[in-house]
Amino acid sequence: MTTAELQQATKALAAMFSCFPQSALTDVEMQLRGYLGAIRDAELADLQAAIQRFVRGEVRSGNAQFCPSSAQLCIEVRERRVMRELLARRGAGLGSSPPQSGGGEPRFSKAITRTPNQEEPPHAQENQSRQAAGAETAEGRGRAGAHPPRGRP
Repeated sequence: MTTAELQQATKALAAMFSCFPQSALTDVEMQLRGYLGAIRDAELADLQAAIQRFVRGEVRSGNAQFCPSSAQLCIEVRERRVMRELLARRGAGLGSSPPQSGGGEPRFSKAITRTPNQEEPPHAQENQSRQAAGAETAEGRGRAGAHPPRGRP
């Protein structure tokens, strides 16, 4: 990041810190240095998008009551970078495709698929397990490990 971008990143991080409770013992300057060191290779736009998602409570892996750790922020920044790159590729693909006959909306001939080497987002397994638990409840099986109600005399 350039010096101007580092200043903007510092302001964005300070704004994020002000949105979450902080301990009175927190050394904000050291905290900023730690976060800036963790995200120094990131694009400013990705950092700002990640911070905005945390502040809005849109990141499922984080606790919405507390400021994300530098590691959590870096994970979200990387996800924002991947999304930005995918959208850029999609936009480039749409602009370079030949016009289709028959009018209507453009169709895509190739679906985006996940290769076996790519990792799933950290919250994907959690979402799948929640859906499975919800299906069990919906089918009348109840919670896993739940005990039947005790009879009272």
